[in-house]
Amino acid sequence: MAGVSQSAVSRCFTPGASIAKETRDKVLQVAAALDYRPNVYARNLITGRTRIVGVVLAHLDNLFYPRFLQLLTERLQSMGMQVLLFVADGNRQVDLMAQLLNYRVDGIVLAATTLHSDLAKACNHAGIPVVLFNRVPSHALDRAFHSVQTDQSAGMAELTRLLIKRGHSRIAFLSGHLESSTNQARELGCRATLEKAGLPLFAFGVGNYDEVQAASVVMGWFHDGNRLRQLADCPDAIVAADDRMAMAAMDMLRHKLGLRVPDQVSVVGFDDVPQASWPAYDLTTYAQPLPQMIEAVVRLLSAQLQARDANQDPSTEGQSVVLKGSLCLRGSVRARTGHDALPTRTRKGA
Repeated sequence: MAGVSQSAVSRCFTPGASIAKETRDKVLQVAAALDYRPNVYARNLITGRTRIVGVVLAHLDNLFYPRFLQLLTERLQSMGMQVLLFVADGNRQVDLMAQLLNYRVDGIVLAATTLHSDLAKACNHAGIPVVLFNRVPSHALDRAFHSVQTDQSAGMAELTRLLIKRGHSRIAFLSGHLESSTNQARELGCRATLEKAGLPLFAFGVGNYDEVQAASVVMGWFHDGNRLRQLADCPDAIVAADDRMAMAAMDMLRHKLGLRVPDQVSVVGFDDVPQASWPAYDLTTYAQPLPQMIEAVVRLLSAQLQARDANQDPSTEGQSVVLKGSLCLRGSVRARTGHDALPTRTRKGA
């Protein structure tokens, strides 16, 4: 009815394809009259491409990753691709990853999780590009995979230097998962900066990126079970491995222990999730450059897919992209040295 070839119709419904505007308008007008919709599944059988990217997340309750998922999905959709989300709980990871391969995804993005070695072999054999997001390769097979991350260590070092410049000397580190490469890099940045300044790490606790566990650790630092400790015996600043734990620490300090943030205890986090800028927290943190990270993920995936479509051998050595973030200075860090005396008790919740 449109008087054009089948390939011209196909280009009309392919994002980014080259076709004259006049031809496209004519085809779309006829398609509307016929109530025509392209059959994506049939196209996939012909092209051998599903245009689906599998995204594996382990911690959707982490405030940073829903934003990552939204931006990645929007970016891929603009390219005519779709996201298929898998949530890994740690116990069924092998089954989950095998199921992901059964969907014949064009690529895989792993965020807050790692790839089992057997499935790493399967991805390499099938030529499926894999990008590790906010993770570094954990074993030899991962070297064929790309990775995109913020310079975690440098970011945490910048936060720690800020606290030292503001007069803090009793700095505590609130850790995430000990086995996480992200946490390890952030902890290293804090410890190395303290060591360079001639300061010991005053206290250490594991919050596992969980607000309840983080609050419990902070309670133990400031309370002996019967009463509030003398502030001279407690941290005067808390470095949290992510914003979620930092905000939990602030809630505990203010609403359970009756302490003033930042006058008596400063708190910093990492990620710059949207809630960090809320007036209730006004959290000083280190922002991961999420839009740039998304672009790097898409670029690495696209390059691998283009090489595969051209029957070129994909790179056997993955690229590691490390991006610089930025310090977000807000009101949770004091401007000068505070007082180490016990606080005056105020009404509950103040």
